[in-house]
Amino acid sequence: MVEEAVISEEEAAQYDRQIRLWGLEAQNRLRSSRVLLVGMRGLGAEVAKNLILAGVKGLTLLDYQQVSEEDCRAQFLIPSGSLGRNRAEASLERAQSLNPMVDVQVDTENLADKSVDFFTQFDAVCLTCCPRDLLVKVDQICHKHSIKFFTGDVFGYHGYMFADLGEHEFVEEKIKVAKVSPEAEDGPEAKKAKIDSTETTMVKKKVQFCRLKEALEMDWSSEKAKAVLKKTPSDLFLLHVIMKFRTDKGRDPLPNSYQEDSELLLQIRNDVLDSLGVSPDLLPEDFASYCFSEMAPVCAVVGGVLGQEIVKALSQRDAPHNNFFFFDGIKSSGIVDCLGAK
Repeated sequence: MVEEAVISEEEAAQYDRQIRLWGLEAQNRLRSSRVLLVGMRGLGAEVAKNLILAGVKGLTLLDYQQVSEEDCRAQFLIPSGSLGRNRAEASLERAQSLNPMVDVQVDTENLADKSVDFFTQFDAVCLTCCPRDLLVKVDQICHKHSIKFFTGDVFGYHGYMFADLGEHEFVEEKIKVAKVSPEAEDGPEAKKAKIDSTETTMVKKKVQFCRLKEALEMDWSSEKAKAVLKKTPSDLFLLHVIMKFRTDKGRDPLPNSYQEDSELLLQIRNDVLDSLGVSPDLLPEDFASYCFSEMAPVCAVVGGVLGQEIVKALSQRDAPHNNFFFFDGIKSSGIVDCLGAK
């Protein structure tokens, strides 16, 4: 249930620009929403910042890992001298200072140990830094309980996000089109609809999302899929490769084991793409050179889009990205692609 739209003077001042942009009703939905954010590396920090500034009711930062030297390169919420501390705990003070009106909490347990009931206290769940089987498991829980599910990651110059909003309803602002009256003058111009850019109306819409498992397990052998393949970003297959690496090694590729990890990534590319029924050439031989570490600018872009999509979903304002967003930092280009939907 959305709380009654009564907002304090302090909140009105804090969120003035947003209220002007998307309205009090949408802002009120945000301020009654609780979000779980998993994984406090560089991307997680960007998403946390965007959600806190947007004004959600509560944000829980969950991470059981300790701060490493690698984390400090793109994670601006962690102060210097925090090596060895829990990543979520180290991020709390700076995160909370962004907006005291948001209830920021920390959870240092492993997400894999959480029960189904744990997730039901949230309106949206966003996972980063998680292995594929855990992503699929949590998405299935969220889908069943009508919880908005998001996931994303950054690998070097590349990043992605995925959303499963189930059956999602939203409103979109449209410019009113005035009908021509019978008394209008004759001629072809009179038959055209008149558009008044000063008048708008809110249109209700509904869209259906598929689960992550369906999107990742597309059958690429069919003729329809082969036609889709020509337009599919190669970053989808990079995602498959990184997910397999993460499952096998329990970590992401590391700069200090660059040679070893590069060779393993190339082998995984050959095996994974072959199992999917597509050519390994979809990922060039040097692809591994561009997917080590989290690049701060890529985290900013992907975190901006991911935060934006969570805000849109919770506020039920404007059309959401259905269902993938891929960003290529080398080309400085992003693309939205819908995969797995029937």
